[in-house]
Amino acid sequence: MFQTIDPFLVGGLLFFMSLVAGTISEKYKFPSLILFLAIGMLAGNDGLGGLNFSDADAANNIGTFALAFILFSGGFMTSWSDIKPIVTQGIVLSTLGVLLTAVVVAIPIAMFPGVSYKDAFLLGSIISSTDAAAVFSILRTQKVGVKGKLKPLLEFESGSNDPMAVFLTLTAIIWISTPDVPVGELAIRFVVQMLAGGLMGVIMGRFACYMIQRLRVTNEALYPVWGIAIVLITFGLTETVYGNGYLSVYVCGIVMGGREFLYKYSLQKFHEGFAWLMQITMFLVLGLLVDPSDLIDFSVIGAGLLISCALMFLARPVAVFIGSMFSKFNVREKLFISWTGLRGAVPIILATYPLTNGHPQAMYMFNVIFFVVLTSVLIQGKTLAFAAKLLKLDAPVRETKSYPLAFDRTPGTGSEETKEVDLFEGYEIVGKCVKDLRFPEGVTILLINREKKFLIPKGNTKLQAGDTLLLFGEHEKLPEVIENLTKRLDQDKIEAK
Repeated sequence: MFQTIDPFLVGGLLFFMSLVAGTISEKYKFPSLILFLAIGMLAGNDGLGGLNFSDADAANNIGTFALAFILFSGGFMTSWSDIKPIVTQGIVLSTLGVLLTAVVVAIPIAMFPGVSYKDAFLLGSIISSTDAAAVFSILRTQKVGVKGKLKPLLEFESGSNDPMAVFLTLTAIIWISTPDVPVGELAIRFVVQMLAGGLMGVIMGRFACYMIQRLRVTNEALYPVWGIAIVLITFGLTETVYGNGYLSVYVCGIVMGGREFLYKYSLQKFHEGFAWLMQITMFLVLGLLVDPSDLIDFSVIGAGLLISCALMFLARPVAVFIGSMFSKFNVREKLFISWTGLRGAVPIILATYPLTNGHPQAMYMFNVIFFVVLTSVLIQGKTLAFAAKLLKLDAPVRETKSYPLAFDRTPGTGSEETKEVDLFEGYEIVGKCVKDLRFPEGVTILLINREKKFLIPKGNTKLQAGDTLLLFGEHEKLPEVIENLTKRLDQDKIEAK
């Protein structure tokens, strides 16, 4: 059907259908990843669209491009203060945990008739990384949060474990194509890639912030162009010096997210939207690449189910419990971390590497990996909220408030920023009027969010429990103001009240 329609119209229709699919996902609590892939498959040669797409190299290049921006956005939106307490644990899970997952899941795969241990390790490497975006997208649609440090750990682990999965996959391909390659050479290659990737990420993150401050582009609409340029330069430059480009863009994003600079808010919103565009594009292309008829094959289904079970019930738990052996997480938290090891688009992208390298079983591997991802998202995704409640780790989801104004750092504004403060019963300021608050000069309340309505504060406006104050002021003064606002009454005052 799509073959006879203008290509621009086809692209517009596919993106529009993806937008509708995202809305359906939110409403009916169904994983959006599955819907995006389904649209791609329906538009393909075996589907209603009839589009013939079988270019694995193009799919690989698109996936690489998209993943670089997705990882950068993930790092850019990450709060360093949130991940700092769990960064060591996250690094262990994203390196040792990924390696253990690849090795453990490769053991049952190697038992398949005609499958070598090298091919088994290649398959294990391809499916070794997790997808936090899928996890929290599913939890958000099901209105469930998680307690304590689980959320930052899962976000950081899955954001930083993709580079390790890429390295293992490429290493396995080299191992297969060059059997006599020395193990020591591969080990040195790993160290160089990770160190160069991390170092380049830090350098480029700081350089980007410095240049934004120095350039002072007169047209703020051009700042997203700089945002795109920094991702491409960071990834390309890191790969040029034999570093891991995926790790470098993620670290670059974290560094930039932890610093204040001009138009930071606008740049974050742009990259958040651009990352969604990249995810949708990536899912559509990968959906087009697979033929649904190839998935309805007993050998694919059998292998996919066996690998999925080995991954969910053996490899991931072993990796988590060994990787978190010296952490402060209890057994219930480790079980939940094990169950949240959803596979996403990255394994499907990595499954295109054997295709581009001419592996004789590449297409079969691609179909099996595709089936494993679908199984993981459908089984684990639909039971995440239940698992959180069963393990008593669920928490209320704090809705992100949308204000009818936006503040961004612009030239000449100094160090001002906005902060939200939630007021609870038992705070000293509850019941007081705004005029009674003695704020230092340069700090004020912009808006009060009360029962999803916005109030412009006046002198006689009385503060209530449940209010959210949007503060505006100098960066150095806000912490003290927030500390004073959140002081609690002592027990004698509560009883008297």
